[in-house]
Amino acid sequence: MNAPAAQPAPGDAAARAGRQAEVVAALAPLLPAHALLWQPEDTTPYECDGLTAYRERPLAVALPETEAQVAALLKACRALRVPVVARGAGTGLSGGALPHALGVTLSLAKFNRIVRIDAYSRTAVVQCGVRNLAISEAAAPLGLYYAPDPSSQIACTIGGNVAENSGGVHCLKYGLTLHNVLRVRGFSVEGEPVVFGSDALDVPGLDLLPLVVGSEGMLAVITEVTVRLVPKPQLARCVMASFDDVRQAGDAVAAVIAAGIIPAGLEMMDKPMTAAVEDFVRAGYDLDAAAILLCESDGTPDEVAEEIGRMTEVLGRCGATRLEVSRDEAQRLKFWSGRKNAFPASGRISPDYLCMDSTIPRKRLADILLAIQQMEQQYGLRCVNVFHAGDGNLHPLILYDANDPDQLARCERFGADILETSVRFGGTVTGEHGVGVEKLNSMCVQFSPEERALMLAVKRAFDPLELLNPGKVIPTLHRCAEYGKMHVKKGLLPFPELERF
Repeated sequence: MNAPAAQPAPGDAAARAGRQAEVVAALAPLLPAHALLWQPEDTTPYECDGLTAYRERPLAVALPETEAQVAALLKACRALRVPVVARGAGTGLSGGALPHALGVTLSLAKFNRIVRIDAYSRTAVVQCGVRNLAISEAAAPLGLYYAPDPSSQIACTIGGNVAENSGGVHCLKYGLTLHNVLRVRGFSVEGEPVVFGSDALDVPGLDLLPLVVGSEGMLAVITEVTVRLVPKPQLARCVMASFDDVRQAGDAVAAVIAAGIIPAGLEMMDKPMTAAVEDFVRAGYDLDAAAILLCESDGTPDEVAEEIGRMTEVLGRCGATRLEVSRDEAQRLKFWSGRKNAFPASGRISPDYLCMDSTIPRKRLADILLAIQQMEQQYGLRCVNVFHAGDGNLHPLILYDANDPDQLARCERFGADILETSVRFGGTVTGEHGVGVEKLNSMCVQFSPEERALMLAVKRAFDPLELLNPGKVIPTLHRCAEYGKMHVKKGLLPFPELERF
């Protein structure tokens, strides 16, 4: 097996300039002049994704317009042993599209065409740069839509959704990206065409589609995706349930699922978050509640009426102090507009925020909320919380000021504490935002050295030189050892996994 490429040190300005000139000279003949950027003022807009706390400028940004250009670019970069970081809309929240200081950022923004929509097979074939919401907008005249709906769906692209295995407020019933994608087409690091999955019900040979979905750009560059479309329900109604105790709210989530009800959406927000959202969009939330749940039912009118009745009965039995069912479609959308605007609402009350993304068993929702409240005191920072409660996916938003290095450091420790507490509660460090660079240390907590070695072996099977999005997702042994030593020095050994250090 070939060793990973040797690179000059990122801090060596002269060596970096020489490497940049070499890369630009190799790529310039492969792309139109306007499709290759390398001047600082042109590459600065690409220096981070939605995780703005970490920034880096690449040697160059390539914006290919055809698949032939993508293939040629990958071949040239491999020949030069130059790292390549694929980028969609840049809405990711874990630093998955953070540039490599000695690499090329491959923007796929120009691959924004809907190839075809097939009403009979209920599928859509789209290029990777098509926005999530644009798929549903194009399928709407046929009475169909694409179910996964991240809060950033007006901007995020389907290629990025595949890379992160994104979910959304309706993923409880309709599944994550993985459950709604049939086929992915793209290129290997060598610039060779590759296909994962199939339009048919099965695939010949190994089914590698589940491996690629959620691989964060480390295995291949995706250019085209075939997604599954579902019929728009005849009716949808949403229940807003208020609770004066977060434990009762958390227990209510588990009780709904235990009753055999699978809502179309089941979301939870704490009091600070509802206050921020209500001030922003006037969604009609109960500002006196310690926590609110949004529980949606969709289907035929009879199905919705029956399920709403069952849900309200369970919620009332669990201690809901107020139950409000959406009167019409306008109010239902208003309820959800609050949830969908949780992130921008948080941006109005704080200079910066760090959005975490762990997953825990539903029965521990109240435990994690109470633990986060204690952490607020410990780290001296506020945290507002919104959860995909139905599947236990947490999105605590830690509020801080990035202009204050001490606040940033405390924010990072706060976030790591949330992730590691989630692991201790039987969960995982990520649900849908990916690992990127943000959760590298926390991967040391969840996975053993043997498990991480297996992950690295999978990457090297696709990418022997480790050129595709290197330095992300899988922490090195050295990094984990240093992280473990840091915990020991602080007297922190909350997890058996860390005792090996």
